[in-house]
Amino acid sequence: MPVMTMVEAINDALRVEMRRDPRVVLLGEDVGVKGGVFGCSAGLWKEFGGDRVMDTPLSESGIVGAAIGMALYGLVPVAEIQFSDFIYPAFDQIVSEAAKMRYRSGGEYTVPMTIRTPIGGGIRGGHYHSQSPEAYFAHTPGLKVVVPSTPSDAKGLLLASIRDPDPVLFMEPKLVYRTLKEEVPEGEHVVEIGKARVVRSGKDVTLIAWGGMVGMCEKAAAKCAEEGIDCEIIDVRTIVPLDEATILESVKKTGRAVIVYEAPKTGGFGGEISAILAEKAIEWLEAPILRVTGFDTPFPYTLESVYLPEPGRIREAVLKVVRF
Repeated sequence: MPVMTMVEAINDALRVEMRRDPRVVLLGEDVGVKGGVFGCSAGLWKEFGGDRVMDTPLSESGIVGAAIGMALYGLVPVAEIQFSDFIYPAFDQIVSEAAKMRYRSGGEYTVPMTIRTPIGGGIRGGHYHSQSPEAYFAHTPGLKVVVPSTPSDAKGLLLASIRDPDPVLFMEPKLVYRTLKEEVPEGEHVVEIGKARVVRSGKDVTLIAWGGMVGMCEKAAAKCAEEGIDCEIIDVRTIVPLDEATILESVKKTGRAVIVYEAPKTGGFGGEISAILAEKAIEWLEAPILRVTGFDTPFPYTLESVYLPEPGRIREAVLKVVRF
């Protein structure tokens, strides 16, 4: 089984699906000859040609609008927004058109499109290249929101996203693009959308995270283990649909929950998970639900390591709920 980074696993998934289904097309800024700013589509233009791997003008609304039209007319587009920070000009196309097409047409039309976009910190890109906007889109019925944390899951979830009959926002954490390598199955490897992953079993506290913060939780759990605290880690994998059952089962077992995400705290999706736990797991909770997050400020250039939740901050939250 080959060992891959997340970038390589995404590239492999795109190649597998383009070979399998001739309807799959890629479009976005620099995805063709250049192979994408991070290299995720490297080599695909050479193999599949300009009719299926299309460089576009610098127009996010145009990219997404064209992809919606392609999907409605029988293609399966995978649109890339070069950084999630640039997705806002396409916001109306995504939430008002793509997400609502099935409903407004009474099920006559669907929009089988995937929007790939890098999210979060990890490259010291500052406030215009490091945002985590998943909560904006989780608020929109009709969209699926997927955030992988490992190369293997990135490949499996991307294949599942491309094959989904409805629009999927596929958000790729830059923090682990090239920092994590693991074995990734060759060929067909599909990971179910809507199923969380138990990364680590434990009995004292549940850490809930997605994307680049899963690895941070693993480091924090290792530190906590040295102090006799046994952490369970849940990687939600998909924000929408959310696997409530796996999260609730874990928190009922441990009685404590710490939610970790790198977006600003206020309005972040961790607040939704916290509300679900308050509504459905209150009988089992032995301490307040805590969130370890980015701050309610623009993402800083020089203080990225301070802004991002790191193992030390996560450990402090764990100690607080365990000692409550």
